[in-house]
Amino acid sequence: MNWNSVSVLVTGAGGFIGSTLVEALLQRGARVRAFVRYNSRGDVGFLGELAAELRPSLEIVAGDLRDASAVLRATGDVDTIMHLGALIAIPYSYVHPREVVETNVTGTLNVLEAARRTKPRRVVHTSTSEVYGTARYVPIDEKHPVQGQSPYSASKIAADKIVESYYRAFDVPAVTVRPFNTYGPRQSARAVIPTIITQALTRPEIRLGSLTPTRDLTYVDDTVKGFIRAAEAENVSGCEINLGINDEVSIGELVAEILRITGRSVPVVVDEARVRPAKSEVERLHSDNTLARELLGWTPAVPLSEGLGRTIDWIRENMHRYRVGEYQV
Repeated sequence: MNWNSVSVLVTGAGGFIGSTLVEALLQRGARVRAFVRYNSRGDVGFLGELAAELRPSLEIVAGDLRDASAVLRATGDVDTIMHLGALIAIPYSYVHPREVVETNVTGTLNVLEAARRTKPRRVVHTSTSEVYGTARYVPIDEKHPVQGQSPYSASKIAADKIVESYYRAFDVPAVTVRPFNTYGPRQSARAVIPTIITQALTRPEIRLGSLTPTRDLTYVDDTVKGFIRAAEAENVSGCEINLGINDEVSIGELVAEILRITGRSVPVVVDEARVRPAKSEVERLHSDNTLARELLGWTPAVPLSEGLGRTIDWIRENMHRYRVGEYQV
């Protein structure tokens, strides 16, 4: 696919994965319209830090996914829509479930309704491994049952099903990609890896929630390549595709590896305020990425130790971005 002739809308473009995807698309020569949530500070997240030579091909549009007219305007004259915009923090969904549902479900509906009118070549919708809940079998393939163990995961299940319905009912050319636990530079401290790293680098102890759950951790560059392959590949409309490394590591093992890389030895304290409600904790995630390999030609390339090393280096240089030790919802 020749990206030099492609215009792309990326929702959620200012965030961790979104900004990395925007950067990768611009480097490939695409024209990118970045949809970011409006705020009075004019803060466009990590998009403001992209290299100057990439910016002429970047258009930033502020709005809210819940505003159908704003979404429709943003989708005009684009070839491809990459829909990453969402409220993703699980603890936040316990506190503000309505806002999470409105953003993640109604926002996705607005993107699909806009796509019905503007008819892009492809819509790439972002799901999450959280829709599976605790694994009933491993590795988890796309046929695994879904289970809403948090308001966030329930909102994403609903969004995924709306995408499926628009493909089946209205021929919207949408493919759903389902990342498993993406990590890397630019990730916020709402996620476990930056939470561990920031404390490991600066504190006499590391405060976490449960240490026994396992996660399937994919480096952000690999996840982004999966999104791009989902936009490029033929015959994937209507599919749901896992993006994971086909492995798992416990949070306790993850802490040990981060401490090994940083060369520190500090105790780990379980902070009850960080522990999810018992029926809401996802105890095990381990992906089956066979479909991604077969349909997208995608395989993850960055081993965990290498990805953690890159992430630690970035966080060490950007510690001012984090409120170390403070539990963030």
